[in-house]
Amino acid sequence: MNILVLLKQTFDTEEKVVLQNGRISEDGVQFIINPYDEYAVEEAVKLREEVGGEVTVITVGPQRAEDAIRTALAMGADRGVRIDPEDLECDEWTIAQLLAAAIQTRPFDLVIGGNMAVDSGAGQVALRVAEALGIAHASAVTKLVIEGDTATVERDVEGDVEIAEVPLPLLVTAQQGLNEPRYPSLPGIMKAKKKPLEYLTVDDLGVNKEELAARTVVLDQFYPPQKKAGRILAGDFGQQVSELVQLLRKEAKVI
Repeated sequence: MNILVLLKQTFDTEEKVVLQNGRISEDGVQFIINPYDEYAVEEAVKLREEVGGEVTVITVGPQRAEDAIRTALAMGADRGVRIDPEDLECDEWTIAQLLAAAIQTRPFDLVIGGNMAVDSGAGQVALRVAEALGIAHASAVTKLVIEGDTATVERDVEGDVEIAEVPLPLLVTAQQGLNEPRYPSLPGIMKAKKKPLEYLTVDDLGVNKEELAARTVVLDQFYPPQKKAGRILAGDFGQQVSELVQLLRKEAKVI
């Protein structure tokens, strides 16, 4: 079975976000594999161990993103691919098109991505890739069973579970609870150094840069306002309601 894993390198979840001129500063920042993508890597490696085949991790990003690929290789993936976006302004649309272009050139039975990226929380890229490839997809998967050419998936649907049978090829996104990602072992880290890592440019993919232009633009980024201390309303119930309405109208300006 040929399994592809969509990977993203994100800020370490314990890093402090620093804004400079409306943009997030990356100076001195520690980067890690997007935590949801760790579930994707683990599931791919488990399936490979059960049924055989090959696991390839693919990411779009600068050279530093190769650290995330090497970590995935140390977890058990077989090969990595890094697509350099070069000078493209990338949004979810652009990244999905680059990934889809790379995937179309290689055989695959299953594509696994994280349910979302912890830095943006958009949860768009993987599903856009499935649409670009014209294959079925299932998001927020907490259980995956492959039998022949059919996958049975259990999906997290706002506190409940949905079960569906979907034909391969298929794209799924991994939700927390799908598995427990393994830590890279020392032998795994040493082997990862010798595993193939392919480098692709936008020109290598044969895509039109004009068609890859971002569909969304970030106008500004800012810290959330500091929370003010709460206020206790005095008086009987009627007085409290009246004062609350006035505060919502005049101070909060939400009504």
